[in-house]
Amino acid sequence: MADAPDTLAAAPPTPPVPLTALLAHEELGLRQIAGPDAARTGAVVHWVHTSEMADPYPYLLGGELLLTAGVHVPAADADSVADRLDAYAARIVAAGGAALGFGVAPVHDTVPEALVDACERHGLPLLEVPPRTTFSGVARAVWQLMAEARHAELRRVTQAQQGLAAAASRPDPVPALLRQLAARLSGYAALYGADGTPAQSAGTPPEPGAGAALGRLVGVVNPGGGTASDEGRGTGVGGSAARGQAERAPRPAPASATDTVAGTHLAAYALAGAHGLALGVATRQREPGDHTLAGVAAVLLSLLTAPHQGAAESARSAALVRLLLGAAPEDVAPLLGPGRWTVVHARVRGGDHERTPATPASLAAALGSVLADDGRGVDGGGAADPRGVARDESTDGGGREAGSSLEAGSSRGAGSSREAGSGKEAESRTTGAGTPRPVRLLLPADREPAPQAGWTLGVSAPAGAEALSAADAQAARALRRAEATRVPFVRHRETGLAGLVAPAEADAHARTLLAPLGDGGPLPETLRTWLSLHGSWDRTAAALSVHRNTVRQRVTRCATLLDVDLDDPDVRMELWFALGRTGGAG
Repeated sequence: MADAPDTLAAAPPTPPVPLTALLAHEELGLRQIAGPDAARTGAVVHWVHTSEMADPYPYLLGGELLLTAGVHVPAADADSVADRLDAYAARIVAAGGAALGFGVAPVHDTVPEALVDACERHGLPLLEVPPRTTFSGVARAVWQLMAEARHAELRRVTQAQQGLAAAASRPDPVPALLRQLAARLSGYAALYGADGTPAQSAGTPPEPGAGAALGRLVGVVNPGGGTASDEGRGTGVGGSAARGQAERAPRPAPASATDTVAGTHLAAYALAGAHGLALGVATRQREPGDHTLAGVAAVLLSLLTAPHQGAAESARSAALVRLLLGAAPEDVAPLLGPGRWTVVHARVRGGDHERTPATPASLAAALGSVLADDGRGVDGGGAADPRGVARDESTDGGGREAGSSLEAGSSRGAGSSREAGSGKEAESRTTGAGTPRPVRLLLPADREPAPQAGWTLGVSAPAGAEALSAADAQAARALRRAEATRVPFVRHRETGLAGLVAPAEADAHARTLLAPLGDGGPLPETLRTWLSLHGSWDRTAAALSVHRNTVRQRVTRCATLLDVDLDDPDVRMELWFALGRTGGAG
């Protein structure tokens, strides 16, 4: 015969029935004749099982009211009857049985005295089932009481949900919701901030030890909070779980966690969103529907504390529609907010490609912008990889020169530029050398951008809506200068000669001067980088991730097409100025 499992089966989803409710059922006529008082211990029954086995242990799951007519019980004068019944009661207790019901008649006229003594000795409630009560009647009564308890629980939960919803609609929704939850649970409810401390609370606070344990439990569901470092010091279930998580590889934090400390039931719930808030609950008693109520409160708190961007999203949608229908940018910009704007161009910094992949969304969040272009292609393809490295289209896998490389690279670069938009924007979108498109963001001018770990940033000067196109070119030039000089952050400064020439005249001159190089391709980019690095072949090759011979070929090609002497400092100055006006210099 197989042994019973070491662990008891989980209780069924239906509420348990108090043993006192069965004893109070007049139609059953049950009477407790041994074991601890059910009213004092709060004993409950999860299900009913009938068995005439001398050892029912292998067939019990725990929490049963075991019914027997005593077929296996020997006569009172049999040898060692007391020992056998003592072992019988002990096995029921070991299996987790809630109580034993002994049916009087037809086998025994009374409950054997030895069984009464054994149940008393092992603390097993013993019920006498009168002859008129069938075992099926007892089982039916238990199921009826469970159904009534379930109905009462649903009614309680429904009423509590209505109360929580009403509290959430008050002018002070968060405090009102916490007060309502604490009252419904007859306990304590607190909203924990991102630093792991209660920001608002209601109800009677738990004892200091339980309160500290609740803070550690919040750290389990919110590892980013201030209590995360204390996870491993928790006691009970929550503390063990925290220690286990700390010892294993990083895993997603659980949505909820529970613990019991000094007779106080604790629970923590992470609020949806990235703001690091959590709900903590402490109660002296735990009712079946408490978890449901706390879960509803956590959802409502998530909605109440989450950033509301409905109006902003509506405005951005309206701005996009108006642009698509032909509105001028200066007419649409007020929908995005008043004032001037700063344009930011960003690419993942070279050499950081082994780190956790940086994402445009994380950059936008760090800079505080919801107006971002992640570099996604206009052809509907996937987002461009911001971690890509510039690749020389003119060399083979071993870095050797390929035939007619310049013409092929230039052709491909020009095509890419035409797809991205105008030639002026091409430099900020993609390059013939395979450089990934930058992430582009709009920030209110009063929001100061700062260097970001893993990113290279180029920042424009503040500009009004009518000058955002020029600001976009400024940010592109600043990014390229940052990458060429290998610094993480460059802000555009309009100084020197560029400030003395009218922008329209400067742009026209630049386009005419650089027209022989084409609208895109590797030539303008190579010339710009070479000039910024004072004619260093090796540093230019490193900046563009190409062979130094490729740099020589491209620069020589530029000199031929432009018909200039690149050793002349005046020529270099004029070309640098022109490249700056077309988005190619910083």
